[in-house]
Amino acid sequence: MARYTGPKTKISRKFGEPVLGGGKALQKKAYPPGQHGRSRRRKQSEYAIQLLEKQKAKYLYGLLERQFAKTFNTAQRKDGITGENLLKLLESRLDNTVYRMGIAPTRRGARQLVLHKHITVNGEVVNIPSYSLSAGDTVGVREKSKSLLAITESLAARSSNKFGWLEWDGSQMTGKFIQAPSRDEVPENIKEQLIVELYSK
Repeated sequence: MARYTGPKTKISRKFGEPVLGGGKALQKKAYPPGQHGRSRRRKQSEYAIQLLEKQKAKYLYGLLERQFAKTFNTAQRKDGITGENLLKLLESRLDNTVYRMGIAPTRRGARQLVLHKHITVNGEVVNIPSYSLSAGDTVGVREKSKSLLAITESLAARSSNKFGWLEWDGSQMTGKFIQAPSRDEVPENIKEQLIVELYSK
């Protein structure tokens, strides 16, 4: 399955924030990558600003162009505000929920755990990162995988009750997806209206 495998810090520098993790490189080089990164002062067009916002959302949630466009089309067909629907769909993905629950330290790590069949949904193994969760679904670590070092270390570092739309039972290594979050609950720095305007052109 395709995914972005290029340099992570370069992407973070492009947006000026730790989209895929920044580390010391982002602090030392707080300017865009490339030959003219330091001297780039040209005013961006409206289209360029909208495109950058869409790309940032894509990298944050680990989607490629075709997947993101399909998700947007689904959000557009739903009742309500398209931008908020889009964020709800992105947050309802299984890999994102595994990351939010603290089972993995990053979305990339969560995607890998799902693909390698370490994660269950309602007691059944699901290995599709884009699987869309519904309200009330239970996400857990497969019994044979509960001693996996990557999972135990990540859970040891997690802070409790971090997100209001999720419940977590540390003793069972299971959590419940209560419902898709409202816009003000999503902590990501995304201006979803710019993405809607871009696709509306």
